[in-house]
Amino acid sequence: MPGEGADEFDLRGFLPYLLNMAAEESSARFQQYYKGRYGMLRTEWRVLFHLGRYGAMTAKEICDRARMHKTKVSRAVAALQAKRFLTRSPREDDRRHETLALTSQGRHAYADLAAQAQQFDRALMADFSAEEARLLRQALVRIAKL
Repeated sequence: MPGEGADEFDLRGFLPYLLNMAAEESSARFQQYYKGRYGMLRTEWRVLFHLGRYGAMTAKEICDRARMHKTKVSRAVAALQAKRFLTRSPREDDRRHETLALTSQGRHAYADLAAQAQQFDRALMADFSAEEARLLRQALVRIAKL
């Protein structure tokens, strides 16, 4: 019968729901900075982050590392190129693919955003003890299979 057991299930205690809500809340707050300062969307920030952190790579490599769909990465790459944050170069070994790399402007934006992300992270964890923060990070890494 529909609704049976509904009193036993509370969505607010369902781990996937809690993880999603926590991710959305924290991401939306940090997005205020990168969107306000650089006009970036979340996917653009993630592509910029991967290029800044790991160096030049293909869009496919970003898709694999970031677990993002190729259409979203493609749109983010086009937007970052329009903002002059990255360049595309045909690969010598396979002309069907391009190597993406940050420009000096892109590296500057990455350095700024990485520093802001570290400050944001510290503020986000400020209400947790060192042990709580360590356990939370450890559990999230395990769940995300990183």
